[in-house]
Amino acid sequence: MVSTLPPKERVRESFERAAASYDAAAVLQRQVCDDLLANFDLSSEPDSIVDAGCGTGYGSQLLRSRWPDAQLTAVDFAPAMLTLARHDAHCCLAADIEALPCRDESFAVWWSSLTVQWCDTNRAFAEAWRVLRPGGRLAVSTLGPETFGELREAFAGIDRYRHTLTFTEPAAIEEALSRAGFTDILWQRRTVCLHYPDLKSLLRAVKDIGAHSVGDGARAGLFGRLAWQRVQAAYERHRTAAGLPARYDVILAYAARKK
Repeated sequence: MVSTLPPKERVRESFERAAASYDAAAVLQRQVCDDLLANFDLSSEPDSIVDAGCGTGYGSQLLRSRWPDAQLTAVDFAPAMLTLARHDAHCCLAADIEALPCRDESFAVWWSSLTVQWCDTNRAFAEAWRVLRPGGRLAVSTLGPETFGELREAFAGIDRYRHTLTFTEPAAIEEALSRAGFTDILWQRRTVCLHYPDLKSLLRAVKDIGAHSVGDGARAGLFGRLAWQRVQAAYERHRTAAGLPARYDVILAYAARKK
């Protein structure tokens, strides 16, 4: 079966280039981090946490504020992002979360917010299970298939290229967690909608967080003016009083490694 994931190197390069603009544009990412932590119920304070796919460190800041005594390890495969996150973690690792350079049973908490949509979830969750101690807890956020629904509709019929990732159904996330060995799996789903004055502003915001390489990457040549006008006209049908919507299908999931 052919993978629907974009090549890892292309994703890494996108996030490397976006590091400087990321924080100003990461409105959704901050909101999802806040929600992921607000719904993360632990019976005791963890002594060690790994932030898998830390980006510029917003999640690490939240985790450190809530559990200041925990040893926090920040991991990201884009060194430019990791550089910005360094002051929020005790240890920083430039690595892929599908292959963590960490010992077995190293952490009490594995946390990852809006990263696993770029990964093979089976590999990422298998690694999470490996590095968590028995009794350890997982908290993960990702995006579901309704994400960028308006964008897919606007581009439909314009060309043969895929302009958004194929995001994962919640049931598939639950199945991948179970397959990795996790128990006590709980998940929530919610829609977050951001609004922009026009389509260029919307796409610029997506680019500024490094998420613009979301299609199949095979397009040759420029997008023609007529095609662009057709996409704009199609998207305009979704305009509301608040502006043009960018819809995100957010999934929050929690699980435990059995003692």
